[in-house]
Amino acid sequence: MTRRTPLFALLTALVAALATLMTAGLVSLTTSDSAAASTPPRDGKDVILNLFQWTWTSVAAECTNTIGPAGFAYVQVSPPNEHVTGSQWWTSYQPVTYRIESKLGTRAEFAAMVTACHDAGVGVIADAVVNHTAAGSGSGVAGSSYGQDSFPGIYGAADFNDCRTDITDYGDRWQVQNCRLVSLQDLRTGSSYVRGRLADYFDDLRSLGVDGFRIDAAKHIPATDLAAIKAETSGSYWVHEVIGAAGEPIQPSEYTGSGDVHEFSYARQLKSDFDGQIKNLRYIGDGKLPSGSAGVFVDNHDTERNGETMNYKWGAKYLLANTFMLSWPYGSPTVYSGYEFTDKDAGVPGSTNTTVPDASCDGAFTCTQRLTEIKGMVGFRNEVTGTPVTNWWDDGANHISYGRGSEGHVAINNTGSSVTRTYQTSLPEGTYCDVVASGDCSRKLTVNGSGQLTATLPAYGALAVHIGATGSGGPTPSSSPTPTASADVSVAVTATTTWGQNVYLVGNRPELGNWTPANGVALSAASYPVWKGTVDLPAGTSFEYKYVKIDGNGTVIWESGANRTATVGSGGALTLNDTWR
Repeated sequence: MTRRTPLFALLTALVAALATLMTAGLVSLTTSDSAAASTPPRDGKDVILNLFQWTWTSVAAECTNTIGPAGFAYVQVSPPNEHVTGSQWWTSYQPVTYRIESKLGTRAEFAAMVTACHDAGVGVIADAVVNHTAAGSGSGVAGSSYGQDSFPGIYGAADFNDCRTDITDYGDRWQVQNCRLVSLQDLRTGSSYVRGRLADYFDDLRSLGVDGFRIDAAKHIPATDLAAIKAETSGSYWVHEVIGAAGEPIQPSEYTGSGDVHEFSYARQLKSDFDGQIKNLRYIGDGKLPSGSAGVFVDNHDTERNGETMNYKWGAKYLLANTFMLSWPYGSPTVYSGYEFTDKDAGVPGSTNTTVPDASCDGAFTCTQRLTEIKGMVGFRNEVTGTPVTNWWDDGANHISYGRGSEGHVAINNTGSSVTRTYQTSLPEGTYCDVVASGDCSRKLTVNGSGQLTATLPAYGALAVHIGATGSGGPTPSSSPTPTASADVSVAVTATTTWGQNVYLVGNRPELGNWTPANGVALSAASYPVWKGTVDLPAGTSFEYKYVKIDGNGTVIWESGANRTATVGSGGALTLNDTWR
């Protein structure tokens, strides 16, 4: 444990006092007062892979053989501390001590895993259970005994909240954050002693090389308590599990001051839209957390079991949802990889009260990360990071297509029949590999001089191409031996809108949608009423453009006046600063 000085104790007391004032509403701390978090990129990569209930030796091997080569930025692992015995998966979420000894492996194996992943270029995020301890009494998987209000050397009765009953009303903030979650003893996180214990646990894992943490059950801990705990640690990336629900007093936005927050409504919408009409995905970020604070996923270990989201049993549609998530510029994505189940409580097949078998992709484990579609889309995301959505098209229902600047293009067919279409892209002319169809470029697609790509999508199928994977095997399209220099045109337009409207830049070039509003450059409302975006145009290009507003029904409103004109400089970027007219 870390030795804490009197000065540190004083600072801790001050933080606790501030937390009390904030809870009382006397001091406000909003997301605008504290920098929003986002998954720290590793070599420009941000995709997290959640390997649920994989042993440390299995994770180490997978980092070396698959996760690193595929381009994932991080691997998220299950809780590494000592917990109760039992074969069920949820025993990992009932802490007994903070020793790094669990049924997934020893401290030495955990440390070796972190080293192996780092050597493969992959960071490690650990699932951290800090809201509660185990219920009842018994012995942990490493032999430590525990009982009601008695965790020797760690916690006693005074370290738990006074409410000793289960939560019954999720409309009552106090009850949700002070009473017990399914009989698990609720830690008094407002206590400086408890905060110190938890901070020591985080720092111990940091000393082993852990890069970040998923904070389990964060909704059940006041946001101010978590901020105070994090302030006592050596610092790291955090993403909070806050299951938001309409009408409840505790909302995900409260927690952005100390990390990202999992946006459960994103996964819920994926399920709804892929079961309905995916044209609505165009607006998936509306009404949700800011992109820079949102952790997004198709499913996780809870939601795949309770039916809240899609899961591996959805088959081809599940892969389509992952394809969309990895190609759309909202939030920091986590790909989930668990194991097949019929009993939602059952652990990995072959688990005992104290051990879990090593993962095998020839058995029950889903091994999502090894699928061609997933590896291809991780590479796609890494290539197009930072580019805007361009050339959106949909058929009004379940066939959509969109680009990412001039770097890549995606099409998704969420129907039971194959479809053939010519898609307008902003890609340079050339031959590209369909990274969804194969990992060896066995399916090639051609973009003509007008940026058009013609392809047939199978039922419940997709395509994805990007400039980092070309038919010639080189870094740029094969038909561009002497590419024209391009410049990033920065766009900013002040425009007020009504709810559901978005602003687009359109113009007389393929990159600007060739005057087709839906294919224009979608601008971001993050700095509302200033809408911003970027688009790549060849240096020296003169072009005409205008701004349009499009609502959820597809209604288009053009700004008034003559076409605007601009010219990209021969050796630098162009900035457009306009006001809607």
